[in-house]
Amino acid sequence: MPVNSFEDYPMSWKPDFSQAAGPLYKAIADKLEYDIKNGLLTPGTRLPPQRELADFLDINVSTVSRAFKLCEQKGLICAAIGSGTFVASDAAANPFLIPEESSLKVIEMGAVYPETSVNEEIVAQMKKMLAEPDFGRLFQQGRPGGTIWQKETAAKLIRKSGYHADPHNILLASGAQNAIAAILAGIFQPGDRIGTDEITYPGLKTAANMLGIRLIPIQQKNGEITENGLQFACKNENIKGLYLIPDYHNPTTHTMSKAARKVIAAIAKKEQLIVIEDGINSLLNVKPLPPLASFAPERVIYLSSLSKVASPGLRLAFIAVPEQYKQKLSTALYNLNISVPPMMAELASRMIVSGAMDNIIARHRIQNKLRNAIVDRYLSGYQVLGEPECLFRWLILPERFTGEAFEAKAYHSGVRVYGAERFVVGNAKSTNAVRLAIAAPESLAELQEAVKTIKEILDN
Repeated sequence: MPVNSFEDYPMSWKPDFSQAAGPLYKAIADKLEYDIKNGLLTPGTRLPPQRELADFLDINVSTVSRAFKLCEQKGLICAAIGSGTFVASDAAANPFLIPEESSLKVIEMGAVYPETSVNEEIVAQMKKMLAEPDFGRLFQQGRPGGTIWQKETAAKLIRKSGYHADPHNILLASGAQNAIAAILAGIFQPGDRIGTDEITYPGLKTAANMLGIRLIPIQQKNGEITENGLQFACKNENIKGLYLIPDYHNPTTHTMSKAARKVIAAIAKKEQLIVIEDGINSLLNVKPLPPLASFAPERVIYLSSLSKVASPGLRLAFIAVPEQYKQKLSTALYNLNISVPPMMAELASRMIVSGAMDNIIARHRIQNKLRNAIVDRYLSGYQVLGEPECLFRWLILPERFTGEAFEAKAYHSGVRVYGAERFVVGNAKSTNAVRLAIAAPESLAELQEAVKTIKEILDN
């Protein structure tokens, strides 16, 4: 084995399993994964058709299909209707955007964090709570979904994004990424397909991969999903849901037009899609457009969070969920044990009611404008997408750089950024770009040093 092979037989992958032990489908899957992760099969490579590979190896085609299925579930390969099976564009990229320990002195511009000066207001509120005689009650077991007062304060905050959610349909979770995982686990099933942007938030990718949910990149034009692309995915890819970031999209910074929001909402109603609208950055937008949820409240699960607009330590997310999905999501939050500690929920609620949260968000906008002005000044000769209030920018690179190569060069020069390859979905084409987290450096001086380094790399 193989018995039908010839040295000059044109195939992109010619594995040898003459010494394989154990189930052959597992050996094929392991070899395919090894070759992808070690660069022997590069992203975008078209794999041999399953029947052709089966003939080459002189085995049953179902064995190849089973092996390919394993690798597809891991996000290593993806099938495109009418085109074949390809090595996924992000197969070799690290999807985890958590800073790693380094022996080098590295300025952080990879992970998206808000700047830290506003934490003093959070500490002041905590001190007030500590002085109260019944403070100890907040260490008791709280209500899994939060109290009605906490839900009402959450609804008050969400209204500032343009969505008038019913407080009774709001659930609390310990952070946006946990909320996304709970939505996927509670409302979708392994094997379900969810449409998304061709480049999207990696936290969605890792959660979907863990739960066996397939992400389908939807055709785009001018940075947003097209009507034809979405209808094609509904008809041919059998998608059950959508995940979208309409405001300050992560990582491209794009804000979806109102017209596109209406079109997507109309298709979601017609096709009975479950839409996850990630509004994590919407509160930074001074004049946000109406959310998708406002056009199709019965189809959209709206997600808001405090970690990016207030402080990373406030691991609190608010989920406005349609009544028909409320019980399933409540059960998922309970079973996954990612409900919010009572002290955290109480702290956030008091800050919302007192106006302290509005003040923190306003201060972040001011700081972001100062930081983005530095980026604009030093990188004026390059295309850097993003609004003044946004936490991050999307730097379009010269053609000589890939995102991955620039990321490596910047890291060894003392700046951590993340290349586009980390954000690509399935077989979507990557772009030459990197995300710059402008609020992550500890000071304006440190940001200036980092941007100078980036400019030097670009210029040279």
